[in-house]
Amino acid sequence: MNLKIALVGNPNCGKTTMFNALTGSSQYVGNWPGVTVEKKSGKLKNHSDVEIVDLPGIYSLSPYTLEEVISRNYLLNEKPDAIINIVDSSNIERNLYLTTQLLEMGIPMILALNMTDIIRKKGDIINLKALAKRLGCEVIETSAVKSEGCVEVAQKAIALAKAKQKPTPLQLFSTEVSETLKQIESTILESKPVEHADFYAIKLFERDEKAIEQLNLPDSALKKITALTEACEESMDDDSESIITFERYQAIGRIVSDTIKKKASTGMTTSDKIDRIVTNRFLALPIFAGIMFLMYYVSVSTVGAWATDWTNDVLFGEIIPPGVEGFLLSIGTADWLNSLILDGIIGGVGAVLGFVPQMFVLFLFLAILEDCGYMARVAFIMDRVFRKFGLSGKSFIPLLIGTGCSVPGIMASRTIENERDRKMTIMTTSFIPCSAKLPIIALIAGALFPGSVWVAPSAYFIGVAAIIISGIILKKTRGFSGDPAPFIMELPIYHVPGVKGVLIHMWERGKSFIKKAGTVIFVASIAIWFLSSFNWTLEMVDTGDSILASIGMIIAPIFTPLGFGSWEFTVATITGLIAKETVVSTFGVLFGFAEVAEDGAELWPMLQLSLSQLAAFSFLIFNLLCAPCFAAIGAIHREMGNAKWTLIAVGYQTVFAYVISLIVYQVGLFFTGNGFGFGTIVAILMIAVLLYLLFKKPAMQKKQGQPLTAVKEV
Repeated sequence: MNLKIALVGNPNCGKTTMFNALTGSSQYVGNWPGVTVEKKSGKLKNHSDVEIVDLPGIYSLSPYTLEEVISRNYLLNEKPDAIINIVDSSNIERNLYLTTQLLEMGIPMILALNMTDIIRKKGDIINLKALAKRLGCEVIETSAVKSEGCVEVAQKAIALAKAKQKPTPLQLFSTEVSETLKQIESTILESKPVEHADFYAIKLFERDEKAIEQLNLPDSALKKITALTEACEESMDDDSESIITFERYQAIGRIVSDTIKKKASTGMTTSDKIDRIVTNRFLALPIFAGIMFLMYYVSVSTVGAWATDWTNDVLFGEIIPPGVEGFLLSIGTADWLNSLILDGIIGGVGAVLGFVPQMFVLFLFLAILEDCGYMARVAFIMDRVFRKFGLSGKSFIPLLIGTGCSVPGIMASRTIENERDRKMTIMTTSFIPCSAKLPIIALIAGALFPGSVWVAPSAYFIGVAAIIISGIILKKTRGFSGDPAPFIMELPIYHVPGVKGVLIHMWERGKSFIKKAGTVIFVASIAIWFLSSFNWTLEMVDTGDSILASIGMIIAPIFTPLGFGSWEFTVATITGLIAKETVVSTFGVLFGFAEVAEDGAELWPMLQLSLSQLAAFSFLIFNLLCAPCFAAIGAIHREMGNAKWTLIAVGYQTVFAYVISLIVYQVGLFFTGNGFGFGTIVAILMIAVLLYLLFKKPAMQKKQGQPLTAVKEV
């Protein structure tokens, strides 16, 4: 018998940590059918017949967000055998709002009272037996970070599912409201047999359009329900949804006061004290900049660099290529096959895999920052900056997600209600360096700027600056003008990250990178090898006479003003549209990563001979800011909804990248003593245009946006 158990809870309640504790590495990540919200599921450890489904974090079962719709539809339509409702015990009153709605669905349920270690430190006492009795379901204390109580919760959920033990119905509402809900429920059942009729009765009373659509009741039943609702509204002098919300919170307040004894507050919490520093109006940005600088410096220039140097120089330099070459020669393979394997596959894929250690170090830092609660503060900090330039702090959430991959970052823009802000966020999300761009950053930093501490971190800040500049420019156009949407978010309590959860997050991100190297980059490397080894008559030739060279030479003059007008760097930039890692794999194939040239030069020295530092930095900037990979462009098209806006987004990104790279290179040439030429004049004109766009009056006057409200867990 296969069982499905759903994990449901508010954002930042520890749900993901619980999911990781229950499933370990047996996780499957995809998207919910027809939508771009991430779907996570996995097998319960030591129970191959039990599937754990991690539903999106939600605050209620009202259909206001895509996440709420997905979670509700899953519970109603997929019919999980049990629910584990994770509740943040440090903010129990707010969390129980969702709990009461889940209990009304009549699905076997157990409540995991999470983060109880924080409650103990505060000195609060929760009467578990009394709470379980009032809610009508079992309650178990857990600490997902420490893996305490997780196994017990899962075992209880399995027992409830097998016994089909439904929770005891709650008595939350006043007599008048309860009577109205009973009549609505009777009206529904008179029309058709409906599962979860009591849940639907509340939703119809609230005039929930999706519930009305799902039930498809006859007009006579709907008219009767409307009359019952209006009568109750008139009697209580309030709208139906407000009535339900008010009475639900009243009942929750009574439950909390009867079952929880809170210790009198003696002052600020540890989280409050930390926030006085890290979210301080003057210190917040320098601290954030320092953290990001340190993260990229350690990942790219120190710890990550040492591991990458060994991988490149030893594993893919002294061990694999000579070993494979010796084996191929011993079995007498053809020259073209030797070249394909050594130059194409090992050279291309190996050039990318060489940067895996740096990727894992970066992912480790990101997982720690996310798990401890700091990344939520970053959105709060950046809202202050973004709002001054016409963007909401909500726009920074997709940017945070985009540090892993631009595709889910672009998808996350769906949480932005304001259509103008949403489109602008989609257009600028890929400016933030994603994991696929890290090999480019590491390659340029290592090969052209050895020992430099500023090149790798500057890539992140260039992306942030590009977003701010774009925000100012776009907000002054008619299509994007208007007030930024207010941003209300929850700041979770700081806690020490769980080792297991952090490692799982790191591995999941790293695994997807390695998987891409073994699939997309593998195929791309073979294609690049073929195009760089054969001419148009399919004769094997030197690279300079190949199909790839002939194509690159036609396009290369476009990039000459940017300092990298050779055909090799041109085709590397273009192949980056397949996947940004392909830029590095292209160099690996063209410059013989796996094959030592006659003069003893390998990939990094070959790059040093091909580019100046200024041209290399221009190349880096262009590839950071230009059109993203095809997968991200596809995500832009899905989120924009039409080809016109997709072309506008990709066109803007590419033109913006070209202008910034041109300015950096041409102005850099002037200041390094290379004279004043036509390129300098063009760069000055571009600067003048940018300044005009930055300081011109907006197309429409707009009022000052609402400031961010940060809701802290207490």
